[in-house]
Amino acid sequence: MINLKELCENADTIAISGHVRPDGDCIGSSLGLSNYLKKLYPQKRITVYLIDPNPLFSFLKGFDEIVRVPASDVSDLFIALDLSEKQRLGDNYMLFENAKNTACIDHHINETGFSKNDWIVPDCSSTAELIYNLMDEEVIDTDIAQCIYMGLVHDTGVFQYSCTHRSTMEIAGKLIEYDFDHYKIIEKTFFQKSYIQNQILGRALLESIMFMDGKCIVSVIDRKTMDFYGATSKDLEGIANQLRYTRGVECAIFMYEIGTQEYKISLRSSEKINVAAVAKAFGGGGHERAAGLTMAGSYHDVVNNLSKIIEKQYRDNEEK
Repeated sequence: MINLKELCENADTIAISGHVRPDGDCIGSSLGLSNYLKKLYPQKRITVYLIDPNPLFSFLKGFDEIVRVPASDVSDLFIALDLSEKQRLGDNYMLFENAKNTACIDHHINETGFSKNDWIVPDCSSTAELIYNLMDEEVIDTDIAQCIYMGLVHDTGVFQYSCTHRSTMEIAGKLIEYDFDHYKIIEKTFFQKSYIQNQILGRALLESIMFMDGKCIVSVIDRKTMDFYGATSKDLEGIANQLRYTRGVECAIFMYEIGTQEYKISLRSSEKINVAAVAKAFGGGGHERAAGLTMAGSYHDVVNNLSKIIEKQYRDNEEK
């Protein structure tokens, strides 16, 4: 575990950032940490840099202060959250490179780390849980608690994924004692969908294909379909999880077109497939039950390449 106070003590300017396309855990942990440090060190300049954060989370304190455009400032300390490689900082990469000191707090599989001060705990539920463990409980207030709770909710799938541990539930229990509507957070940011999201989800489910004797399911949304519905990548969140809920499915593949024969891919699994290993084979990463990657090639080539590793894993696990 890193010593947060020791890290920040001699840093007058602190930058906090996370991965491109920041999700609930990335945004929640970034704002939770920022609000906490601002309370501890009101004299320091603490800035959150995130590219295109989802306005769904705009109720969190500090959201309106997020710097959304690429920056190349020189900070005394740069804290990277919720990412296993610095390239995933996207346009904020130079912020990391220019910083005098760096730290990384993450829960993705990452053998090497990339900062001067790494704290990587792959079996933890979320980066938000790690951030909570660095905090003095007496400093936490309602705004900080709400941010951390958001991270826990989103990276555990409302506490249903296998990454949810007793410690996760104990922390959640402490957080809901603060004065915020934790039920409404779950409903509005996890379950509620826009009309476009429901339309494109229906399209993805309708056109999904099962293979490997029903053990695997795949669906793809091409650029033409996204343009037809006026959808963005934010409207595709949750589709991979919904595919995984199909009875009998061990692994779900959801992919959408981001360029000519180039796809962003989300992988989800139940028990017998380690999708982090599948993603890693093609330059991606994530968790055993949820991972992502980008691949080039035709739709059929991508599915064939992924399915070779998925099928081998499944057979190897069946033989054990």
